[in-house]
Amino acid sequence: MLFSIPNIITMVFMSLYSIVYGSCVSHFVGTDGLSAVNIVYPMVSIELAVSIMLAAGGSSLIARKMGEGKSYEAKSDFTMIVIVSLLLGISIAVLSLVFIRPLLGALGAGNGSLYELCHGYFCILIAFAPAFLLQTIFQYGLIDAGKPALGMVMMILAGVTNIVLDIVFMGPLNMGIRGAAIATVTGYCIPTLFGLIYFSVRRLGTLSFVKPLWDWDTIVQTCSNGAAQMVSNLSTAVTTFLFNITVLRLIGEDGVAAISILLYAQYIFTAVYLGYSSGVAPIFSYNFGNGDRERSKGLLKNSLIFIALCSVVSFAVSIVGAGGITSIFAPPGSNVYDIAVGGFIYFSVGFLFMGINLFTSAFFTALSDGKTASILSMLRTLVFLTGGILLLPQIAGVEISISQS
Repeated sequence: MLFSIPNIITMVFMSLYSIVYGSCVSHFVGTDGLSAVNIVYPMVSIELAVSIMLAAGGSSLIARKMGEGKSYEAKSDFTMIVIVSLLLGISIAVLSLVFIRPLLGALGAGNGSLYELCHGYFCILIAFAPAFLLQTIFQYGLIDAGKPALGMVMMILAGVTNIVLDIVFMGPLNMGIRGAAIATVTGYCIPTLFGLIYFSVRRLGTLSFVKPLWDWDTIVQTCSNGAAQMVSNLSTAVTTFLFNITVLRLIGEDGVAAISILLYAQYIFTAVYLGYSSGVAPIFSYNFGNGDRERSKGLLKNSLIFIALCSVVSFAVSIVGAGGITSIFAPPGSNVYDIAVGGFIYFSVGFLFMGINLFTSAFFTALSDGKTASILSMLRTLVFLTGGILLLPQIAGVEISISQS
């Protein structure tokens, strides 16, 4: 729990920050600004998917080698993953800026004022892709190094800085959507710069930068281990798109607003499971590496109990607090409010099963079984979810179809 609680707090804070960020853009720039942010979201998803793949996949290898007593190899692998992440970030930034016009066109930016908003926002955001990737690598690295609280502090500091700069840049300074982008990349740079300094000066620590022993098999295994998390992040954009077009066709714009409220609520509960799973995964990897089967079994048992309790609490809170949660986004008595509250009754059932699904993928990733983790993630995020979105409305109606997530 000492490893997981800081990560849970971090993930919950970041989910809350996403809600505040969207509200700031909508308030200061307008709905077109919010549309611009949403249009370039798929590229952010790609960045996040790559960074999570390298961070989660590499973390399991690093923690396992630390458990095996291979300290220098663990440090070498960490350094190598940081270098690869930096090079990938630079490649993503350069290619995106070179092909920015066709890329924004493919994302649906159009040619008018909306395109200009997307262009101004995306240029700044994608230029800092290296910092985006590295901040995730360092967050997982601090957990492996036994310093999860430092990672929590850095991510919260980055989020608070971002929110403050959002208000200043888009408010008094009237910098528009570019101000939002500058505030965002400033947030990226805080944990990135801290990680570069921290792992450079702690030569005698459990994890630090060393001269890497280049081993491309390690990179391949890192990507394989982290494939499940990559698939999960990439599928979010796909399934959200399918949710939107399905609900829009069956209910209309109020239905899209209602499903957005339900998904915002889901982000909060998902953050708890993701925070716990990523926080406890290095401990599984470490025990797996040193062959401590009894401790691994005990940790698994305790984890399942924790996930089960959180699932029941999430379900109960969503049922009892459906009206209160919805009222944050829509006034009581409105059509959107009524649709969302009615949908909560069915949607909340998913909270009973969401935690074990997310934990299972992280568990197999921690054991370096990327194949099983990827299969589970693919089934959960694409096969069953996409199939449910497409088929259930025809069979059971809109409310039941929403609940299957």
